Amino acid sequence: MFKRDIKKHWTVQYEERGMPHVQAGLVLNPQDWRELDPFILMAEDWFKRGTFSDHPHRGFQTITYVIDGRLEHIDNHGGHSILEAGDIQYMNAGSGARHAEEAVDQDIAHTLQLWLNLPGELKGTTTSYQNVYTEEAPVVAFEGGTLKVYSGETADVKGPLEPLVPFALSEIRLTEGAEFTYELPEGHNAFLYILSGDLIAGESEVNLKKSSAAILTFNDGGEGLSGLTLKANKRSRVLVYSGKPIKEEVVASGPFVMNSMEEIRQAYRDYQEGKFGVEAK
Repeated sequence: MFKRDIKKHWTVQYEERGMPHVQAGLVLNPQDWRELDPFILMAEDWFKRGTFSDHPHRGFQTITYVIDGRLEHIDNHGGHSILEAGDIQYMNAGSGARHAEEAVDQDIAHTLQLWLNLPGELKGTTTSYQNVYTEEAPVVAFEGGTLKVYSGETADVKGPLEPLVPFALSEIRLTEGAEFTYELPEGHNAFLYILSGDLIAGESEVNLKKSSAAILTFNDGGEGLSGLTLKANKRSRVLVYSGKPIKEEVVASGPFVMNSMEEIRQAYRDYQEGKFGVEAK
């Protein structure tokens, strides 16, 4: 089995913004999209109602993980839901989404939102949403911890999320002193994010702590399994994301991710001409 290591790691820096967008941090920088393929960016946000009201998207997918607080989703096709801690929402923006993501009442919503690219042939697909509530994701217990699988297959279980491209997401909880090897496709590009704790990761035994992010080594084109070894110095909680590289040109501008500037300009024209539909409210 191919053994994963830490290719690069860093500690996320946060910016206090006041109200209603209280605080923000960039976990994955979109400038690094070639190295991150198929991922575009990931943002961590603390916000109150009024921060992410009606807005459009085209050409990619989002995976929003709620760390704390309540998140209300509203879209202009009649969709409405409220997600709580441990829930995630998948959105395929496809040809054109228009939605709002709001904190509920007086809550401060604390979320991680990942932008997952779509290949050119899928950028024109119909917009869709899928919620995965925390109790719906299968949990596998092991000595010293648990593995919760939201998407993909590992430890003989399959997550309920159904993305348009090969993508896996799991949450791993470890007690102090516990060790676990997480299995994932060796051909997937992958990264992890430490929600809490202090652990040792990979073959080089890199020390990672709360708010640390790391890109993993991978075997591009490999079709077997790989293993990422984690050892907890104290109680820890980590998210591991992985996806199959798309290997296409990426042009991102504002809320749109396409393959060329002409496609970006067309997205703006379509939105201004009302082709994304009415306001989400």
